[in-house]
Amino acid sequence: MLFRILILATLLPGAVMAAKRIDFNRDVRPVLSDKCFFCHGPDREHRKAGLRLDVEAEAKKEAIVPGKPDAGEFMKRILTSDADERMPPPESHKHLSPAEMDLLRQWIEQGAEYDEYWAYVKPTKHPIPAVKRSKWPANWIDNFVLSRLQDDGLKPSTDTDRTTLIRRVSFDLTGLPATAAEAENFVKSTDPKAFEKQVDRLLASKHFGERMAMYWLDLVRYADTVGYHGDQTHAISPYRDYVIKAFNANKRFDDFTREQLAGDLLENPTMEQRIATGYNRLLQTSHEGGVQEKEYLAIYAADRIRNFSAVWMGATVGCAQCHDHKYDPYTIKDFYSMVALFADVDENAHLNPGRRRGLNFNSLPSPRPPEILTGSEADRKRRATVEGEISKLSAAIKKANDAAKKKQLAASLKPLQAERARLVTRTPKTMVTVSMEPRTIRVLPRGNWLDDSGPIVQPAIPEFMGHVGAEGQRASRMDLANWLVDRKNGIGGFTARVMANRFWYLLFGVGIAGDLDDFGGQGEPPTHPKLLDNLAVEFMESGWDIKRAVKRIVMSRTYRQSSLATEEELARDPLNRLYARQSRFRVEAEMVRDSALAISGLLVRDLGGLSVKPYQPVGYYRHLNFPTRKYQPDVDNRQWRRGVYVHWQRQFLHPMLKAMDAPSREECVAQRPRSNTPTAALTLLNDPTFVEAARAFAARILREGGDSNYERIDFAFRQALCRLPDSWERGQLTDLLIASRSEYRGVPDSAKALIKVGLSKAPTDVDPVQLAAWTTVARAILNLNETITRN
Repeated sequence: MLFRILILATLLPGAVMAAKRIDFNRDVRPVLSDKCFFCHGPDREHRKAGLRLDVEAEAKKEAIVPGKPDAGEFMKRILTSDADERMPPPESHKHLSPAEMDLLRQWIEQGAEYDEYWAYVKPTKHPIPAVKRSKWPANWIDNFVLSRLQDDGLKPSTDTDRTTLIRRVSFDLTGLPATAAEAENFVKSTDPKAFEKQVDRLLASKHFGERMAMYWLDLVRYADTVGYHGDQTHAISPYRDYVIKAFNANKRFDDFTREQLAGDLLENPTMEQRIATGYNRLLQTSHEGGVQEKEYLAIYAADRIRNFSAVWMGATVGCAQCHDHKYDPYTIKDFYSMVALFADVDENAHLNPGRRRGLNFNSLPSPRPPEILTGSEADRKRRATVEGEISKLSAAIKKANDAAKKKQLAASLKPLQAERARLVTRTPKTMVTVSMEPRTIRVLPRGNWLDDSGPIVQPAIPEFMGHVGAEGQRASRMDLANWLVDRKNGIGGFTARVMANRFWYLLFGVGIAGDLDDFGGQGEPPTHPKLLDNLAVEFMESGWDIKRAVKRIVMSRTYRQSSLATEEELARDPLNRLYARQSRFRVEAEMVRDSALAISGLLVRDLGGLSVKPYQPVGYYRHLNFPTRKYQPDVDNRQWRRGVYVHWQRQFLHPMLKAMDAPSREECVAQRPRSNTPTAALTLLNDPTFVEAARAFAARILREGGDSNYERIDFAFRQALCRLPDSWERGQLTDLLIASRSEYRGVPDSAKALIKVGLSKAPTDVDPVQLAAWTTVARAILNLNETITRN
């Protein structure tokens, strides 16, 4: 939290702060929340001295005297030298810096005005600010950004070059690099709408859904395994495909929400809507025979509320599992009332011994009823027909008295049973939600699952946010989903603000509000609150149109700026919170892999299907038990599928994904870390997938790149980076090629044949020594920072 306050301090230097009116939400609340609310905040059970500093009326009873900082106990206790009287107390290990003390004093001098917390105020549309450089904005987003830059004495950066722009927008909207042909056409185009046409093309691409799904799957902690104990696989990949299809079809976000939380409660839900309810089944589960049912029901309830509140509300309601929230107005009763909203979700199928009969939970995939068979509509119809015919024949066999007749009917039954088996084998199962009689939910004092003394609660939303459901009727998951997206009678505006902030993050690398899953007291307030509000309002008014929201941001001048920072910009705004430039960062783990495969020509672009298993180290699964297992990589074209389809083993995430900061997906992850480590560099050099991509890229260079070394190096650069190398780069790669070729020429003839044997079928139309030498060059190009960086 101190780090966040320091960030804000860099955006609002002391001299400026002294001259301007202090903003409570932006400047003061983060300090109070971090240093004071733990003892003097919402948690009534642990509140010290009966003092609340998060409520204006309570704070001003005695502690704070507006306009007179020295008159109240607040500043006296902060400034005292008496360790027994000082606040925060030394044992809290919190302290106020001189700058923070000065800020609080100035705030009281200015009247100690409080504002309603920004995240709980419904967003409204704000007037577009006038700016001096009136020709710079491309749309209203730019007015808000430029206005703030003007206030802080900064100027926007120049537009980036077209090659960088097409690579940037391709990564952002599809997760794939632009091809050399796409970049060349865009760079040469004189059409004033050339960029907009590129954006429309990318939004219409089937790969848009894959790119957006990568992020959504992080939020909902999608994985192919159960997580706990044996970390067995479970059937869920059709849910991942539902998400991809939803983004590609530009499904309204309100419908997207209803279908996942409560699709089973819709009237006559479609197969797609039933698959969507797999969201409710994505939490980690244990199939271990000795689990305590009550304990794990409590664990699952906490997991569910943590995830649900983070994904849709940008809130940390899960922190109220054991006591009232320390920083936000969520009570322990609110927590368990929200648990009750999901009490009809069947959590017992793999816990209750009476329901475990006939189920082998150590099989792979592990059964996790309720599950349904999915498949194409044609397959589903045929399966229903076959099932019907089998039922009729089975009944006829039972009724038949004649042995010959029975034999004849049995002969007719056998091929139908074989066909049913084939249909089932090729049809993936998926976990779904089926509403059952709701469990009784009690408040668990201190979160203790052994303590049944707490009161029974009814399903409800947090009390300070109103109520859901018809009067006198039990609220349902559908009531909850509707409340989330209802802008008049629910928190649709809050939900829209959370999602608009995430769209901005995907396109700038940092959100307008820095904490993407915590809009509460410990989160960072937005740097451009009115801009964020307008984005949220437009998102709702557009009919929750995701592609339109993304296009609005991408078409702004702010988005198209150069990512090169001046020394002044780095000094004034090191984390680019004012957006005087674009951001540059390494692309996500799946996209690093996808880029290498796309550049090499290996990438298989099919949509959907069961999760795939690329190469990984032998013995990596040796510690997995119940059952013990050995990883078997795919040996066909599935090896070259996109990263979004890679098997996600929670306890043993694929090493390549792990090295590039992909999460294990045990919890909601709204923002991945970005590290730069030797392990990542070694993975790019030595992971078999990248070695094979380099070999395939080398074969492309030899076949398509021309006859001379320079022509081939130029070709390789265009394919990988959409530009030509400069003279230094060309010289370095030429030297590398010559050295590699010389090294391989020294290999005995008997060993040269081995060079041709790659991880897939080696080409027969290229010289093996040439292939080996150019593979070295290709590895260097695929390992360039520029290749895996979105600029």
